[in-house]
Amino acid sequence: MQQNTLLIEIGTEELPPKALKGLSEAFTAALQQLLNDAQFSFSAVKPFASARRLAVQVLALNSEQADSLVEKRGPAVAAAFAADGTPTKAAEAWARSNGIEVDQAERLVTDKGEWLLYKATVKGQPLAAVLPEIVRQALKQLPIPKPMRWGSSDAQFIRPVHTITMLYGDQLIGGEILGIASGTHLQGHRFHCPAGVQLSHADDYEKALLGAHVVADFAQRRALIVSAIDKLAQQLGGQVVQDDALLDEVTALVEWPVALSARFDEGFLDVPKEPLIVTMKDDQRYFPLQDAQGNLLPAFIFITNIDSKDPAQIIAGNEKVVRPRLADAQFFFNSDKKVSLAQRREQLANVLFQKDLGSVQAKSDRIAQVASAIAELMGADSAVAERAGLLCKADLSSNMVSEFPETQGVMGMHYARNDGEAPGVAEAIYEHYLPRFSGDLLPDSLAGAAVAIADKLDTLVGIFGIGMVPKGDRDPFALRRAAIGLLRIIVEKKLPLDLEQLVSIAASSFGSLLTSATVQADVVDFLLGRFRSWYQEQQIDIDVIQAVLARRPTRPLDFDQRVHAVTAFRKLPQASALAAANKRVSNILAKVSGEIASSVNPALFSESAETALYDALTAASAAAQAHLAKGDYNAALSALAALQAPVDTFFESVMVNADDDAVRANRQALLGQLQQQFLQIADISLLN
Repeated sequence: MQQNTLLIEIGTEELPPKALKGLSEAFTAALQQLLNDAQFSFSAVKPFASARRLAVQVLALNSEQADSLVEKRGPAVAAAFAADGTPTKAAEAWARSNGIEVDQAERLVTDKGEWLLYKATVKGQPLAAVLPEIVRQALKQLPIPKPMRWGSSDAQFIRPVHTITMLYGDQLIGGEILGIASGTHLQGHRFHCPAGVQLSHADDYEKALLGAHVVADFAQRRALIVSAIDKLAQQLGGQVVQDDALLDEVTALVEWPVALSARFDEGFLDVPKEPLIVTMKDDQRYFPLQDAQGNLLPAFIFITNIDSKDPAQIIAGNEKVVRPRLADAQFFFNSDKKVSLAQRREQLANVLFQKDLGSVQAKSDRIAQVASAIAELMGADSAVAERAGLLCKADLSSNMVSEFPETQGVMGMHYARNDGEAPGVAEAIYEHYLPRFSGDLLPDSLAGAAVAIADKLDTLVGIFGIGMVPKGDRDPFALRRAAIGLLRIIVEKKLPLDLEQLVSIAASSFGSLLTSATVQADVVDFLLGRFRSWYQEQQIDIDVIQAVLARRPTRPLDFDQRVHAVTAFRKLPQASALAAANKRVSNILAKVSGEIASSVNPALFSESAETALYDALTAASAAAQAHLAKGDYNAALSALAALQAPVDTFFESVMVNADDDAVRANRQALLGQLQQQFLQIADISLLN
């Protein structure tokens, strides 16, 4: 059987740059899975993606499917033959559908009976016979929210398709995909090689396109861009403002990357760097530069898709384009400074937060009230937190934030400084939006943390309080993100805060606006439920999380300490036996009617194993309590791990449900005390 390289390329109009990487990954994964499902053997797949193509090379691909064994079970033998041994109509129909006679069928014997069985070896089909349909199916699986049509064809794709290539070694595989017949012509660079190039062998794909001024490998093209901009940045005495998403987007925009640098008027540096960076990156796809101290430099790097003989003209053109955008930012900044944040706050009375919860101004009033209370619980400056809460949303009515929404918070900080607000207030205004996404920075100041928690609580309690609980993928107010952010702040900053207390404080700030009678319990449960996904991302086992959730500790820092203690405990050699013993204890005690005695009477012991467990439990409990008093769950569980041997001996030697009522109740009380020692930390009976 022949082995060779298969190339599949879809040549298109310029693909959406932000979607290109995902499209390439999805196309590669779909082809790989479909080839596997079709029983084709190959060694590896290599993706390619650029502005005008999606492609995959499949290396060392067999030219034919592997032969497959087909087994089809028929009627039970008892139902396949009449009393005289002649086949029934059902048996004959089944045999006919498989192209055999009934007496040619084999028998399948199992412990449940005997059935007719058809077995046959199906010869694998050649690649050329099945590949077009595999490619069609792979393209159907791509994440394309809005496919488009072009010309008079009924074909639909994310962009118009011009070429299709399915080349196995040097053999063209015929077929029509999206209305285009497979051929060996590849699109070249739109400007440097508009005529395109002919491909003679699948192995020559990259080389052929390089000759046509196309770097087809996305990762290679990205690496070239990174190297080029880093080199230019060093020459300019700065460093690039890092942005992986921008790098991916620029990599998707060009096929022949050429890095150039340009400058802008230093006068624009009077504007805070954040809006300047936003307009350069988002509007122009430029790479801004900053010095070692983080100060913006009056220069930027951009990637062009053409190797110009006169790059000075391209540089001048980009400098001309960026100037009015930077001038807009400068104008917005200067005009915004004429109105204080306190004055802007009044404008928020006309901006709706949510129709049942009032305006953004009302929201900031609640944030201020709650932030002040939280700051007192944390030992922070409540006056700073309250003032920052009042002003934290005021920049939403500024010209700058209206034009550049990404700058909300940071512009509030700059305007607060301009207004002469206290440094802590300005800092907290910026920090109250943190963390904005997974892995983002947390507020650095305690006042900022208080306002950030208050803001997230206000949204959570308010939306839950009017019955708009997130369902499935629907979460228009990003409540899950707010919940994770709130928990991260409390846990990672080691704040001594309790969720029930926080939610109660937030709920009271709404007055009579909330309509749900169970809002406080619902929000606390929702927050605790977010621990599950958060810890699973950290590779913590689900049964560990469930063991802690079963105890419903409502202080996030305490919850975190328990999770890590149980994670460490389950690695101990005694953990498995103790978890099994606790399951047994739970089952026994669950069947007890009435209350279990709170004390144990050693005088009722009749077995040495009872006395041994009681003595060991007394000693381990004393040690565990000393550790728990210091909040050291790790040490407490380690102390309780010493109970493994006496617990095992107890269950081997002692009948808990003794005939004597007093003895039975006493043994149940002993097990109840054993269970309670562990339940102070987690329900380890849930550990697998």
